[in-house]
Amino acid sequence: MRIDKNVCERRGREYSDSKKNRRRQRMISPVQRLYETCKETFANCGPGVVPSAEKIERLKEVLDTMAGADVGLRPNMPYFKSIRYDRPPTITYLHLHECDKFSIGIFCLPPSAVIPLHDHPGMTVFSKLLFGEMHIKSYDWVDNLPAEPTPLAKPLDNGLGDSTTGIRLAKVKMNSAFRAPCKTSILYPADGGNMHCFTAKTACAVLDVLGPPYCDPEGRHCQYYYDFPFSNISVPEEQKGDYAWLKEREKPDDLTVVGALYKGPKMVK
Repeated sequence: MRIDKNVCERRGREYSDSKKNRRRQRMISPVQRLYETCKETFANCGPGVVPSAEKIERLKEVLDTMAGADVGLRPNMPYFKSIRYDRPPTITYLHLHECDKFSIGIFCLPPSAVIPLHDHPGMTVFSKLLFGEMHIKSYDWVDNLPAEPTPLAKPLDNGLGDSTTGIRLAKVKMNSAFRAPCKTSILYPADGGNMHCFTAKTACAVLDVLGPPYCDPEGRHCQYYYDFPFSNISVPEEQKGDYAWLKEREKPDDLTVVGALYKGPKMVK
């Protein structure tokens, strides 16, 4: 049997390249792999444009395996301790990366810290609990039921004033506690729980990927909400608790988020 020398050489190079790629994948840090996967995932996306299911799954797989040690965080670090007891705990945000396509950052929450109910306009968001236990409550807007409160809904009873401006009907998407290790949660521009609230039951670290990031000049600002229940809506009685009115509010005065330098494994950009 005659063996083509050129074919052998080409196959040899391909095998060598394959080995190098596998070796590189083993050596690359989890945070570097995250950055490179985000670049690929959001390359052709923009406001309101959701990545393909395949790319979403690939990024989710990367995040699912990550833990605090991968970004240099431990629950006993100062970020996760309350230093004042006369006001809600301070939340620390570690900035890893931001461009016009996506951002990567980590919220460090001491026990009982709360990130109030807020939205993510036009964004696809991945949230990975790196360690700790956290309660998440999230909502999606309701479009197939009345979009404004009726007089019988009585928003006045909740101390929110007599104006119905900025009030919309929403349906609960999630209302559960999670303990790490757990899967990554994903929300989309129009579903998946685009408005959510985080409450730390223990010291928690949450890795957030936003595509695209917030941008005030482009109309993607972070809007905060009050949520309050009601009883008058044409759904079965057992479903009443699945709905709420959300009313726009200013950023809460007692919410303190401070930035800090990320000191974990480096990302090569």
